Amino acid sequence: MKNQSSHASRLTRVRASLRFSSRPRLTVFRSSKHIWAQVIDDESNKTIASVNTKTLASKMGDTKTLRAASVGFEIARLALAKKVKQVVFDRGANKYHGRLKALAEAARKEGLEF
Repeated sequence: MKNQSSHASRLTRVRASLRFSSRPRLTVFRSSKHIWAQVIDDESNKTIASVNTKTLASKMGDTKTLRAASVGFEIARLALAKKVKQVVFDRGANKYHGRLKALAEAARKEGLEF
């Protein structure tokens, strides 16, 4: 643990807090251009819903934050259609800020609880 980077330490710390939850997990991966969101059921090892900025209708004028918010709305809509209302938010090693925060708040506004 002493030699781990702050990125790896944060990832270990966040995932440890999610380990014993029975709820599905809303996992977010962020790259420099795109953002991905998946709702995963760890008990059955299945992906319930998945969406990213590549699959959505791309709007060239939108900022990355607005596109992340649209991913949040869409992942919440897909999860609610599959009867998943409560999830745990797995932000990975990312800080809860910017695009990640926009995605989470949009999903909450659409009706997903975490």
